[in-house]
Amino acid sequence: MDTFTVIKVFGLTTLSFLVAILWTPLLTRLLYRYRLGKGIRDAEAAPVFAQMHAKKAGTPTMGGILVWGTTLLLVLFFSYLGRLFDGALSGLNFFSRSETLLPLGALIASALVGMIDDLFDVWRMGKNGGGLRMRHRFIIYGLIALVGAWWFFFKLDWTILHVPFFGNIDIGWWYIPFFLFVIIATAHSVNITDGLDGLAGGVLLTSFGAYGAIAFAQGRYDLATFCGVIIGALLAFLWFNINPARFFMGDTGAMSLGVTLGIIAMLTNAALLLPIIGLVFLIETLSVIVQVTGKKMFGKKVFLSSPLHHHLEANGWPEPKIVMRFWVIGGISAVVGLIIFLIDRA
Repeated sequence: MDTFTVIKVFGLTTLSFLVAILWTPLLTRLLYRYRLGKGIRDAEAAPVFAQMHAKKAGTPTMGGILVWGTTLLLVLFFSYLGRLFDGALSGLNFFSRSETLLPLGALIASALVGMIDDLFDVWRMGKNGGGLRMRHRFIIYGLIALVGAWWFFFKLDWTILHVPFFGNIDIGWWYIPFFLFVIIATAHSVNITDGLDGLAGGVLLTSFGAYGAIAFAQGRYDLATFCGVIIGALLAFLWFNINPARFFMGDTGAMSLGVTLGIIAMLTNAALLLPIIGLVFLIETLSVIVQVTGKKMFGKKVFLSSPLHHHLEANGWPEPKIVMRFWVIGGISAVVGLIIFLIDRA
């Protein structure tokens, strides 16, 4: 590791932010021109949610294109630049088979699937929840995760799981179901959290920041740069997504970034730190599980609305207050996860 590597990571993170900011007006114009507005669930299906979010109906979705589109653009640009030139310019290339091929492939594949889901939501305008049904989403998450699990298990011969403070454990073929669980759970949790302006984007930013630091400490500099580029694009997205949002992330953002975060957690062999680094995602998911369990087993709600951020909103918390406090929790938990990683590594 040298000074150039540090400059590369932070420089491309900054460049990603600037590029994303510069082409946001074009994306916004397209989203509004073609009226790609998000539908809000009807009052019969979700009365509390519908009442709180009726004013947001019609706000363009698919803003996640800004994040994965910018990431793909910079990966391709510097990859081709590296082939054409030698020296420092070739050193800016961060596309590599061992570190960024799989997360990039998963990012784009799940983003395209998420875009289809968003288009269904737009066309149906929130009827019956809009978009794909939950079981269909789980099937899609599972198929994408299955490709990743196959890559790790058969191509990389990867069966080792690192347990902090205990060391590496060879779990054999159990690595495949564990991989599936991590990817599906992470993608679903991010999707659940994406319910208030700026909420998912801010928590994703700190999570990718923590895993970028972990990748850097492991000497995976291309992967660290990849995380940095996503962070830069997320910062630009948040500039326009904070309350009141100019556009929403949509499934093309939440699905793709959730899947990618899970794969990076597996690639760094730090998946067991994910519940800490992504603590907000875990809390949000548990609140939904508690709500569904309470309704099915006892016939009554535990929360006024779920996930937890909607319950707090229904209790009168202003939306920016909820988002900022969840950002704080997400930032602290990401740092705690990083500290655990560094202590364990030492």
